[in-house]
Amino acid sequence: MDAREIPEGGRIAVLGGGTIGLGWAATYAAAGYRVAVADPDPDTQERLSDTFWEALPVIERVGVRSAAIAEPVWQADLDDACAGADFIQEALPERLSLKREAFARIEPAIGPDVIIASSSSGLSPTDMQCGLEHPERLLIAHPCNPPYLMPVVELVGGEATAAAALDTAAHFYESLGKRVLRLKREAPGHLVNRLQAALWREAVHMASEGYASVADIEAAVTEGLGARWAVCGPTAIFHLAGGDGGLGKFFDDLGPEVERWWADLGAPVLSETVRRSLIDGIEEATGGTPVETLAKRRDRHVADMIAAKRGLTKLQTENQIQNLPEES
Repeated sequence: MDAREIPEGGRIAVLGGGTIGLGWAATYAAAGYRVAVADPDPDTQERLSDTFWEALPVIERVGVRSAAIAEPVWQADLDDACAGADFIQEALPERLSLKREAFARIEPAIGPDVIIASSSSGLSPTDMQCGLEHPERLLIAHPCNPPYLMPVVELVGGEATAAAALDTAAHFYESLGKRVLRLKREAPGHLVNRLQAALWREAVHMASEGYASVADIEAAVTEGLGARWAVCGPTAIFHLAGGDGGLGKFFDDLGPEVERWWADLGAPVLSETVRRSLIDGIEEATGGTPVETLAKRRDRHVADMIAAKRGLTKLQTENQIQNLPEES
């Protein structure tokens, strides 16, 4: 399989009309692609339209917006949605058997070099490739939620995935303004979700064991950690904490203490009691605000943050160029 370009204004089929699928559809349609979303639920049509028009102003701030766009369309039939597609974005429920069944059904109807990109949050691409005639074109392309807002896309190949397929997908997502993360090998949950799950595990432990309220745990992240994480990764944070000595100095000063914290981290179980306490806790923390309202607030505030960060990065780059020494 050779690397190829996804043609501008080409056809993209999105399999599944859930939150991720509709978010992908909005992203692609705003960039000028002709998008069909396959889902048997007729309510998908209204939700698709609502998502697209709500996402469009967000995409104008943080994504790629074409001068000429066409609203994505709903198709009840999987074959109709995939007819003539240049790219397949799968966003079906997280069930391996369901995904395999869909891939086996559409494979005879699409070209052998058409990439099938799965949005799976943690399934193995190697497992999904089983039984495909062209397993080399299947890969994981997992977004952060929602895809129209968040810049990151994780790419993971399976044992049979061609390097050219990963190259094609990476170039395509980068053309949409995405930051592509390419994992070197498979891991359950990929990269972002594993990091997220590690923090949430301790958050659940702290709440369920009565160390802190859900509201205070949420604030510890949004007010204490989140702002720094937008510009510094978790290792860079401790590199800075070491002052002039950097990470080595931090290890000397606090390495054993961090190991003590690690040893004391919790391993909670999502029992019915724990689930109920978290549900009640987040209701209290959000003041019972409807999820739809919280999502709109998230989109607005995160878009502001991303735009501000990009502005700062651009200014920093311009300053570096202006401060270059003159050639002799």
